[in-house]
Amino acid sequence: MEEQIRCNIENNLLALLQKDGCNLVSSLSLDSTRAIGDAIQSFVEQHFRECIPNKFLGEYEDDFSRRSMQDLAFSDKDGNYYAIDVKTHNTGTEFNMPNLTSVQRLAKFYRNNSNHFCILMITYNVDGDKIVYTNCQFRPIEHFAWSCLTLGALGWGQIQIKNSNDIEILSTPSRKEWMIKMCEALEVFYGIEISKINDRINWFRQEKEYWENYQYK
Repeated sequence: MEEQIRCNIENNLLALLQKDGCNLVSSLSLDSTRAIGDAIQSFVEQHFRECIPNKFLGEYEDDFSRRSMQDLAFSDKDGNYYAIDVKTHNTGTEFNMPNLTSVQRLAKFYRNNSNHFCILMITYNVDGDKIVYTNCQFRPIEHFAWSCLTLGALGWGQIQIKNSNDIEILSTPSRKEWMIKMCEALEVFYGIEISKINDRINWFRQEKEYWENYQYK
């Protein structure tokens, strides 16, 4: 995707949110980041298509299950496919660590060079009774530096943002280099997980010995 098109999508969505997305929840729900996040995601699912330049857009999809890696998807006129994970971040919170995707899913998905897994990060704060949108970032995951990412122990491993307040975007992103770094990070991560599992195995071996020697009184 050309940089100009990506920037146009970001600017179009931010303008649309600032125009029509300030009152997506009732005043009673303004203190709930989950309620606001769900409302923003629903709004984006309904309107994101409007933000993509017509000359660039091919097919568009917005009907995915909760377990899918994407919330939205579209293809361009050249056959590239963009799977989009919508994330929201309230800058009024000190810490936010969202899951992005499974390492195994991403590895399989990225074997096809035409596939792009994109993060659509919408940043906002709450001012009085309104949602105030401050930024939209629409980028493939390989644009996010590994310095601001981490791995979580779910399934094969989940890529997570360490803290949404501190995101580093690579100046010269390379899918090849990024995926190699992911594999290297997983080697370290799996080693730590194996050590944890071995500690648990040893603990329960001792627990088993306790019960084998237990005498009912």
